[in-house]
Amino acid sequence: MASSHHVLIALLVVVGVVEFGNAEKYKPKESILVNCGSDKDDQDIDGRKWVSDKDSSWLLDGGKSSVMANADFQDPSLPSPVPYMSARVFTKETMYNFSVGEDRHWVRLHFYPAAYHGLPAENFFFSVSTSTGITLLKNFSVYITAKALSQAYTIREFTLPPSTAGSLSLTFTPTAMNNASYAFVNGIEIISMPNIFSQAAASVDISGNEVSTTDGSMQTIYRLNVGGSYVAPANDSGLSRDWYDDTPYIYGAAVGVTYQANDTVQIKYPKTDPEAEYVAPANIYLTSRSMGPDPKVNQNYKLTWVLEVDGNFTYIVRLHFCELVMSKPNQRVFDILINNKTAQSGADVIGWGGGQYVPVYKDYATIMPGGPGDKVLWVQLMPSVGSGSEFYDSVLNGLEIFKMSDSSGNLAGPNPDPSKMLEDAELAVGEAKFKSKTSNLKATVIGGAAGGAAAFGIVAAICIVVYQTKKRRVLNNSTSHSSSGWLPVYGGNSHTSTSKSSTGGKSAAGLNPNITAMCRHFSFAEIKSATKNFDESLVIGVGGFGKVYRGVVDGDTKVAIKRSNPSSEQGVLEFQTEIEMLSKLRHKHLVSLIGCCEDEGEMILVYDYMAHGTLREHLYKGGKPALSWKQRLEITIGAARGLHYLHTGAKYTIIHRDVKTTNILVDDKWVAKVSDFGLSKTGPTAMNQTHVSTMVKGSFGYLDPEYFRRQQLTEKSDVYSFGVVLFEVLCARPALNPGLPREQVSLADHAMSCQRKGTLHDIIDPLLNGKIAPDCLKKFAETAEKCLADHGVDRPSMGDVLWNLEFALQMQETFENGGKTEGADSGGGSSSTTSAADSMAANAAALSLISEDMDEEDIANSVVFSQLVRPTGR
Repeated sequence: MASSHHVLIALLVVVGVVEFGNAEKYKPKESILVNCGSDKDDQDIDGRKWVSDKDSSWLLDGGKSSVMANADFQDPSLPSPVPYMSARVFTKETMYNFSVGEDRHWVRLHFYPAAYHGLPAENFFFSVSTSTGITLLKNFSVYITAKALSQAYTIREFTLPPSTAGSLSLTFTPTAMNNASYAFVNGIEIISMPNIFSQAAASVDISGNEVSTTDGSMQTIYRLNVGGSYVAPANDSGLSRDWYDDTPYIYGAAVGVTYQANDTVQIKYPKTDPEAEYVAPANIYLTSRSMGPDPKVNQNYKLTWVLEVDGNFTYIVRLHFCELVMSKPNQRVFDILINNKTAQSGADVIGWGGGQYVPVYKDYATIMPGGPGDKVLWVQLMPSVGSGSEFYDSVLNGLEIFKMSDSSGNLAGPNPDPSKMLEDAELAVGEAKFKSKTSNLKATVIGGAAGGAAAFGIVAAICIVVYQTKKRRVLNNSTSHSSSGWLPVYGGNSHTSTSKSSTGGKSAAGLNPNITAMCRHFSFAEIKSATKNFDESLVIGVGGFGKVYRGVVDGDTKVAIKRSNPSSEQGVLEFQTEIEMLSKLRHKHLVSLIGCCEDEGEMILVYDYMAHGTLREHLYKGGKPALSWKQRLEITIGAARGLHYLHTGAKYTIIHRDVKTTNILVDDKWVAKVSDFGLSKTGPTAMNQTHVSTMVKGSFGYLDPEYFRRQQLTEKSDVYSFGVVLFEVLCARPALNPGLPREQVSLADHAMSCQRKGTLHDIIDPLLNGKIAPDCLKKFAETAEKCLADHGVDRPSMGDVLWNLEFALQMQETFENGGKTEGADSGGGSSSTTSAADSMAANAAALSLISEDMDEEDIANSVVFSQLVRPTGR
């Protein structure tokens, strides 16, 4: 758009602008949510009602060609049991038929790769098609897709044009194979939607051409909140969409700068477009990413996003704009490039919208060929240097990518190829691996991280957003094509990796030598000797990273050796993070790292041996002696000290992100130590920062709901998780137990409910009955309750938590000593009793933290150290 026209267009458009500061959300005429394979209606974590398909008229054969089945295992990363823990399994072609109106509809298919009715997850290969002749999935394997993309579950989102038949059918067809194959689905959503695809998309490949989207069938591939954090479906404009942080898709170091409008800004939607307020929610337009303030720098680079897609399809690239800073035309004018072709020259958001705070969106169509290297879509912005604009800059607020069906009505792409490392690992144990060329690659992986925005209990939804940094892998000439489910992938285990090597099956490929040099290096031969060639009888634990072995090094030093499983979802990033964190941190209540081994492609960590194992093993299902209440208090106090040190004792705040009872270890002297720093994150590094915007990671049942909703991490997220630990210690039951009645599944929810009702004593560990001082119990329960406050600002600091626990211990000791504080004169004369205040002061002194100016000798002699530094052990 030529700059000379900007003022005229602004004057014309501004007349049609009206302010919708609190625009109503879209209310769908039809909202069908099917809880497939379940015998009852139920609600998900967002409170949405899913209807059972038992005896349903939706199944044309009445269910004769299918069976209802339950998953054999509940992955911790599932957002909720509904709809994922039940499935409809099809033995032959079967059709669902839904009565619908003449609107465009969202179709969302939910899949959880598990064994159903004794059928292994890898036996399911199938296709899904519609009554309108659209192939949604072809020879699709949920198992291969989820494994290759590190997802725990998957959602495919499609948008289908209006149906004139008054119905919409979905046909599930098992793939004909030598071995029996089946189809399945866990949940189906059929939801009417406004006509947000009314404008034609400008062709990038053929100048002057347009591609109509009005009657097109499309699949959502990416939906990004540019410059902002995750936006949950509940905060969408009524269309139940997930919007993700764009950071993982930015190419190179030139990430530009982000901007967020203040709370008083109201978005103004064009009155001329009645559907405009539904295209994207206002919070997408309230944040943006631009190039930065330096015009010289801006003239020499492009703000770039790199996104993996399937070849041989046409894609609609929808860009969302809203000018939050400039107020006049021709202040910021830029060019838009898609796949290195100019899609728009002279873009001026003010010129388009007619004023500040007016949102506009532009659709562009581009064809992705099917040749080698044609699976990466580039979106770039750069200043229009010759436009005469006031500033050399560009800006973007939101980005969506949709795949259009081809001429045959096909939307299905190939199954993603597993990484070379994963294939080698599976072949080594004799697993058959199916590689398909015609199933679905990219999908709207809207499953995982934020399928909802609330908590299933303490957030039964730890959808861990797996930010697959695919862009970097592609750009580093990786030979493995591994599709990234769109978006920060919504699914994954409680530990998920953002970097998986695909080089020669060596899991340690890509390790930073500067990091591995931070600690002692063990040869692989030393490790094998220490573990008797990884004798299975020495295995003392199995986690997300792999197996943990008991071993001996240096003749008589007992150690714990954690060896990465090549097929583990944890990878190089977690391995390096653990080394970096534990090599820099030393504290009596943090587990000590002795060294590592990265020889022969291994990723192995060597720690001090914790003789008494994990805290959880002493609470339930561990077969170990039960702990007294005083022991439990002392262990939680030790863990609190470790976390307090992380939050306050280093140069910057360190947030653990995975606080739980299995990550609190106990040594031979019953000293608690916080472990597993693979997910740890440095907190805000600037005085004006209150949080770190980052992908959601953590463990099912312990995840902070506020962090989950907003993707804004603070140390208060650790406080929330620790609150769950406190109730777990008191009640001796898991954080989540799906076998209990619904209202009791989440320990946090159930305990908080009992606390508020005054019935907490009903769920306390029976072994503790009559053994807890009433005032101690009150203080302990109040502390746990405060930790679980909905908003981080309302939670105490770990220092406050520690203070309260120390006080509770003082009360317990007084109770156990018949009313006398420990250390009181038993003769009844002049008492040497230490007051609670003195005790608190003493413990506060014991928290003395390592300062940066302490030398090695000072640190070694510090009270916060668990052991002396040994030259051979570091």
